[in-house]
Amino acid sequence: MASSPYDGPVIDSHHHLWDLDMGRHPWLQGRTPDGANRAEIDPLERSFLVEDYLAAAQGQGIEATIHIEASWDPGTRAEETQWLDTLERSVVARWHVFGLDLSAPDAADAFAREAAHPRAVGLRDIVSWHPDPRKSFVAKEGRMSDPAWRAGLDCLRGTGIVFEILMAPWQMREAYELASDYPDIQFVINHCGSPMDRSEEGLALWRMGLQLLGRAQNVALKVSNPFAYDHDWTVDSLRPIVDHCLGCFGHDRVLFGTDFPVAGRQASYGGMMDAFRTLTADLPADDQRKYFYDNARRIYRLDEERANG
Repeated sequence: MASSPYDGPVIDSHHHLWDLDMGRHPWLQGRTPDGANRAEIDPLERSFLVEDYLAAAQGQGIEATIHIEASWDPGTRAEETQWLDTLERSVVARWHVFGLDLSAPDAADAFAREAAHPRAVGLRDIVSWHPDPRKSFVAKEGRMSDPAWRAGLDCLRGTGIVFEILMAPWQMREAYELASDYPDIQFVINHCGSPMDRSEEGLALWRMGLQLLGRAQNVALKVSNPFAYDHDWTVDSLRPIVDHCLGCFGHDRVLFGTDFPVAGRQASYGGMMDAFRTLTADLPADDQRKYFYDNARRIYRLDEERANG
């Protein structure tokens, strides 16, 4: 039975903060980063802090957020968590997903330090590969199959730390095999699995890959920032993407996330929230709450007491 648009509490499971005055984000400051171009980056070349997030999200029912690592300069990556702790974290960045290179020789030590933080709930090491090298974030295909990288991933076992996957549709079978080999780790795919190739062939590849990944019960999906792949979006153009995500993962393994301020290139915060509420308005009220709130609490184990908290 149809329901009304969701109006309950919201956990934003995916957003970023940065202070460009610190000079820690070379991908935002001056050079063309891997996987992007200046036209895409220039609108983001400004600091985005707690007060900016709160202003953008005013009136949207945001109870708490999970901050996702924002690709700090590799040499200072460990400082990102320290910087977050200088901020007011009662709502924005109440929890965080840290970043590190799992293939690095010191990955185990770095992971242990980061995972000990009472607000740390996840790790992201970007693995996104594209057949066009200009659109890849990693140097070569097969990162999720590399033994050295997997040795780093072993550190997550038994910790409850979630592994976030930012990848492209060409990698979905590899990601499925990864999840199958690590059934004791919770994986969360970012941004609808990145349906970036809008051709008929490209979307077919994405649909088939997402169906495969949906079979792995230790994989969840952020239905977040579909706007990045549909710059002239309407609710009607987004609906097939969102409906397919829900169809593949059901209502217990989908998470709401904004990807703000990155998503702000294509939508205002309010416009984006209106779209998500409209796209899920026909779901039963309990399933709407799962998507916007309950699943994040369960999948990230937000209600568990941290050992050092």
